[in-house]
Amino acid sequence: MQPRQPSEPDPSTMSTAAQNNHSFRFFDNREKYLLFVSTCNEKQMIADRVAHDIRHMQPKQPALRLFDAGMGDATVLTRVMRFLHNTYPTVPQLIVGKEISHEDVRISLEKMADRFHEHPATVLVLTNMRYSEAPQLYPRSKQAQGRLNWREAPLEGDSAYEFDQQITALNPLIQDWWRTVPSARTGNPVYESPSVLIIYRKDQEWPLAPVIPQRGSADNEYDIVMAAQPFRARSPADSKVKTVLAPLARSLAPGGYMVVIQSTGKDPGMEVVHGIWPDDNPFQTPRQALLRELHAQLDEGDREFRYINLMDTQALFRYHLQVPHRDNHSNIGTSALLAAWNAVIYVAQIDDDRLMDAMTHGRYLEVTSEVLEKYDGLWFTDESFAVTRRP
Repeated sequence: MQPRQPSEPDPSTMSTAAQNNHSFRFFDNREKYLLFVSTCNEKQMIADRVAHDIRHMQPKQPALRLFDAGMGDATVLTRVMRFLHNTYPTVPQLIVGKEISHEDVRISLEKMADRFHEHPATVLVLTNMRYSEAPQLYPRSKQAQGRLNWREAPLEGDSAYEFDQQITALNPLIQDWWRTVPSARTGNPVYESPSVLIIYRKDQEWPLAPVIPQRGSADNEYDIVMAAQPFRARSPADSKVKTVLAPLARSLAPGGYMVVIQSTGKDPGMEVVHGIWPDDNPFQTPRQALLRELHAQLDEGDREFRYINLMDTQALFRYHLQVPHRDNHSNIGTSALLAAWNAVIYVAQIDDDRLMDAMTHGRYLEVTSEVLEKYDGLWFTDESFAVTRRP
């Protein structure tokens, strides 16, 4: 989930030198990401938190509209979709997922055949656009508008197997349309061409016609926006709000609800970080700072939005490193240590230069082991807050 800057230069105009001007960074490493999500239960906990926060949502015709501001591998999204089906089994759903990684899009689509089977009235939309563009499914610049890829892919049949076969056949298109280049300004991946892929069941095309987005229509609004870890932890509050949270909030429909979740560092993971880098502080924008900045940037006299900041007892929640149970008298296995270390530096977003130095000269496994022994495991703390648009 990488934030894109609305003011970035068009990727097609970048020189090769500019594209190579940014060093590879740890938190862009797919292998580290996959190890984190497979050994920690953060995504499950985030899905539970979102479901809890939106449990009283009342959808309006013609559909319940959800925007996922960083779909990743769709673990969170598919869990929330199951919750929505259980709560509103007959309500059409428009599900829009923003994701820049073609690998994550491919993995996400592998999970969707069952969703179309259980909830036929689903329109799934995938896009690689920036935060300032993705909710509207329309690029901001004229040049990017001319390169817009747009395709509807109605699914034939009525079984999950048939849907899966047709979804898998879209992989070459995904690989082609989801190509990226590094931003000349930030080094973050940005699209070569803006792309929109729309999937729905063909036997539902008639009743879903008012729900299916139309090319060039930029008036999409959402009942639910999920923004879980959508930005770099170390970015300043004004940048996080300007480039990510404010555009997402403006995409809310009247009565819409945006759930924002981020790391806090109030956990044993930070003890490992401080054991290696005593003065490091990756998490400098607590939710209170983001809410103040949102209020300053969004409300210009009309007080259109409402900001929900719960007490810590309600806003904070934990997730855990999941490793095999061990006898209290046995040593911590190397695989558990490496998984714990990976989780710590992934959450804290440690850059490659400092990471390599610590692993070459430091006592990183010893520090990690000490913290694991102290807490008989490892856990992290996220926090959530919400923004709603007044009816």
